[in-house]
Amino acid sequence: MTARDAGERHSRLTLSFLARPGDPVIGALLRSRTPAEVLAAVTGMGGARHDSPRQLPDVPSLAAALGEWRQRLALLPSPKHPTAWQADGLRLICPGDEEWPPQLDDLGDTRPLLLWACGRASLRDACTRSVAVVGSRAATAYGQHVSLQIAAGLAGHGMTVVSGGAVGIDTQAHQGALAAGGLTAAVLAGGLSFRYPRDAAMMLGQIETHGVLISECPPNHAPDRSSLLARNRITAALASGLVVVEAVPRSGTLASARHARDLGRPVMAVPGPVTSVQSAGCHELIRDQGAHCVTSAHDILEHVKPPDEGQR
Repeated sequence: MTARDAGERHSRLTLSFLARPGDPVIGALLRSRTPAEVLAAVTGMGGARHDSPRQLPDVPSLAAALGEWRQRLALLPSPKHPTAWQADGLRLICPGDEEWPPQLDDLGDTRPLLLWACGRASLRDACTRSVAVVGSRAATAYGQHVSLQIAAGLAGHGMTVVSGGAVGIDTQAHQGALAAGGLTAAVLAGGLSFRYPRDAAMMLGQIETHGVLISECPPNHAPDRSSLLARNRITAALASGLVVVEAVPRSGTLASARHARDLGRPVMAVPGPVTSVQSAGCHELIRDQGAHCVTSAHDILEHVKPPDEGQR
């Protein structure tokens, strides 16, 4: 690693404590400035010559963002913290790294500044052939059964199952892949040191052993509303397609479907009982938004075309 590479990684790490996950302002700045230059403009800490905010490009909401980032300067960790986190088995993945999944670049200005990861699997390799399986936390017995079977079937066909590590449908999706001896990736809304949600701690440990856990949040960051919503775009971008098993109308799960659709990923939904509010969001996706109606891994694979690694 060159001194410049180390400096860029340090700048991205520092900026990840200042900007909220998925902040499009930081992404817009990074189109024409290096992370070190942006950091210098915000804090004077980056060592770049262009250290005046006046030298930053004029992007929407810049003034408000600068004020917000500067209010978070007290959150910056001491140099010993990143070293300790990596000693605990966490690894830092930045754009351009060998393990960085290039499909995340499809997010444009909302691309993560970086990712923290832990687990035996390579994130890039795991997500080359992957499907996101997501749904309600308040899953019904029907939804749990279907997500478990779908995930196991996908894993049996060599597909990595991507989900959000939450209770409900996410848990069943991860468990289905693990039970079939496949790979699974969990995109967490909080830092990896938190292992949120606590109820899923044992499962997250299994994923670390047989797959990969990732988060764009600093390891000591507790999950909040903004990070819970922001992680949906990463889940959608990592996979070659997204399946909604259960969702109520106007839920975060449907936000994941919107991200997938905006990224050009196939969106699929599992139909359920017309009497169940947990299936109402799926029916809306199928009826009004062109989602493919699926009931099995075989159905899903008919709509998913994993990217050719040579084209990536």
